[in-house]
Amino acid sequence: MNKVLLGLLVGAVLGAIDGGSAWFTPAVRAQLVGIIFGSTIKGLIAGVAAGIFARKVNSVPLGILFGLAVGFVLAFIVAYLQHGYYFEIILPGSIVGLIVGYATQRYGAPTPATR
Repeated sequence: MNKVLLGLLVGAVLGAIDGGSAWFTPAVRAQLVGIIFGSTIKGLIAGVAAGIFARKVNSVPLGILFGLAVGFVLAFIVAYLQHGYYFEIILPGSIVGLIVGYATQRYGAPTPATR
């Protein structure tokens, strides 16, 4: 499967799971649908970024590091805008980026060689 498409799919699924983990924070259960939607979008962005990076660089450790960095930055932006819940937002967001970075490098189809 194409690396960008794989990143898109894995990012969306893991982003939805990340948003669903907000259920364990009772203070935000009323906004659960919005959180799941926002986390899915965040996962999509991280997945596409990791897929594009995986097309350019063929290195699993660098892909993991890049995915972790993108997930961290996106989650930090969301946490900063919320003025709180930094740990609860940044930790799962970073893990989503890490997994997406690994998946795009490891399981994405290699790009065809150019002449």
